Amino acid sequence: MGKYKKKGKTPQAQDGDVRAKKHLGQHFLTDESVAQDIAETLSYKGYNKVLEIGPGMGVLTKYLLKQDAEVHVIEIDTESVTYLQEHYPQLEDRIHQYDFLKYDLGTVFRDEAFAVIGNFPYNISTQIVFKVLELKHQIPEFSGMFQKEVAKRICEKEGNKTYGILSVLVQAFYEAEYLFTVPPSVFNPPPKVDSGVLRLTRKEDFSLPCDEKLFFRVVKTAFQQRRKTLRNSLKSFDLPDNLREDIIFGKRPEQLGFREFIDLTLKIQPYAISNQQ
Repeated sequence: MGKYKKKGKTPQAQDGDVRAKKHLGQHFLTDESVAQDIAETLSYKGYNKVLEIGPGMGVLTKYLLKQDAEVHVIEIDTESVTYLQEHYPQLEDRIHQYDFLKYDLGTVFRDEAFAVIGNFPYNISTQIVFKVLELKHQIPEFSGMFQKEVAKRICEKEGNKTYGILSVLVQAFYEAEYLFTVPPSVFNPPPKVDSGVLRLTRKEDFSLPCDEKLFFRVVKTAFQQRRKTLRNSLKSFDLPDNLREDIIFGKRPEQLGFREFIDLTLKIQPYAISNQQ
């Protein structure tokens, strides 16, 4: 995918706009056409509720509200919350002033399905993905804007240097698509790097045939020493020598796709369970 081509003029900041706060990692999207295209990345299939993270001044929110869905927003910035209450009264009681990473979303959605979307702050974007993985049973679709490098990494396939923990864990449960690149000029203030928009669509069968917690542990441990073979990087599992002679242990983590990591976890699982007893 190439650079995003602007379709219209970028609005200038006006009096009464929310001031971007560096400590919150805020870079407000100002290009209407980009916002509209991000809103249209969701399919709205199998759910009718959407949660936008960090709406700021609502440039993306306005296009979400045009869809046939119940839109909720979660925003930690008091100034942004006040702005949203004044300019988007149709949100009513669906503006949640909380930290997404710490908030129990069960109080809002209970066991209902909902999509997650947003122009995510770079400084917490990977943590947002990890929380989405925790809530995957409720989140069939996830899309939004990341630092380009992070978005590419999430969607990367095995055999590449940027392939890593996030790539494996996300792709085990979701189909990941890198959609388009967005330049710094469409933000206020402009970031120093390009951004990338991606979409994650949960697989029809997203259950693993192995222990999920062990799968996460195996993947994370393997990539902590990514230049070493799995025979060396997984020493902390205290596996028997005959298992460690399996051909898969002679590979490096970036050579394994998520299916091979599942196979690896299945090989380790009997020994990991016995060691816990």
